[in-house]
Amino acid sequence: MKFIRIILFPIVPIYFVITWLRNWLYNVGIKQSKSYDFPVICVGNLSTGGTGKTPMIEYLIRLLQDEKSLATLSRGYKRKTKGFILADNTANADTIGDEPFQFYRKFKNLTVAVDADRQHGIEKLKALLRQPKVILLDDAYQHRKVRAGFNILLTAYNNLYYKDIVLPTGNLREPRSGANRANVIVVTKCRKDMSESEKLSIATKLRIDSNQQLFFSYVDYATKVESVSKSLDLITLPKFTLVTGIANAKPLVDFLASKGLKFDHLEYGDHYNFKASDIETLASKSLILTTEKDYVRLKDYNSLEGKLFYIPIEVKLDKEEEFNAMVKGFVN
Repeated sequence: MKFIRIILFPIVPIYFVITWLRNWLYNVGIKQSKSYDFPVICVGNLSTGGTGKTPMIEYLIRLLQDEKSLATLSRGYKRKTKGFILADNTANADTIGDEPFQFYRKFKNLTVAVDADRQHGIEKLKALLRQPKVILLDDAYQHRKVRAGFNILLTAYNNLYYKDIVLPTGNLREPRSGANRANVIVVTKCRKDMSESEKLSIATKLRIDSNQQLFFSYVDYATKVESVSKSLDLITLPKFTLVTGIANAKPLVDFLASKGLKFDHLEYGDHYNFKASDIETLASKSLILTTEKDYVRLKDYNSLEGKLFYIPIEVKLDKEEEFNAMVKGFVN
């Protein structure tokens, strides 16, 4: 795969020009973006996955759900359906995608919808009898047809966008200048003990504008692993099989190893659709630990009942009160 990316390097300037020109057309108003008179918050990235958008959306839900009626709107990546779908009790990962389904099953008062056309999805949400007061756009930073009132751009600590180039050789969906649209930039998946001098160095390299705010976050792993019917103490787990279908499993692997836990790792691609042969392999394992995103796609297989668990995570921010005040100030 790396070799293919290298030999495709001559395409990089073409991709750069096309995406830069598209952004310029939106920036000068030749191509039209639609703005809204109610709060729309966009969470996204410049890179292709692995920056922690799902935990950040969940952070915003927890922050706002007691004060505002909320809706999330996602594309529904790798779902087996088309068009606008509003999650209900028939929803699953196949109909709305794994991440939206994760939102739906965790937050009972949340409206969850999917639509590749975000303008159309917003219109459908605002036409609901129970109209959401705030809409959270999941992974819509490059969806320029919608102009969110508040943009949160994520970049992972181990893959900061200033070090990268555009596709197909690099991982950026658009040139680095696209970061200028963000109100807030969050460096995700940091170490808890990051020094202030390192933060300052990263801020300089990211070229944060005076009208932007920079935050640093880390993943806080739970001390218990969960299933439908029970919880287990993480630290007392016997040897298990870790199953991941996410863009970057290294932080989780490193965390589990740091706890002295013994495990084998079955690593699949991001948003992997498990096949019958995969389930047969997993069914032969005595204990399986996975991510919550993978859990929602695996939990309904009877052969995995009683042996499948996930580890909950939450995002923690370095300047939490300041971040919360910015978000609440926008929605109010």
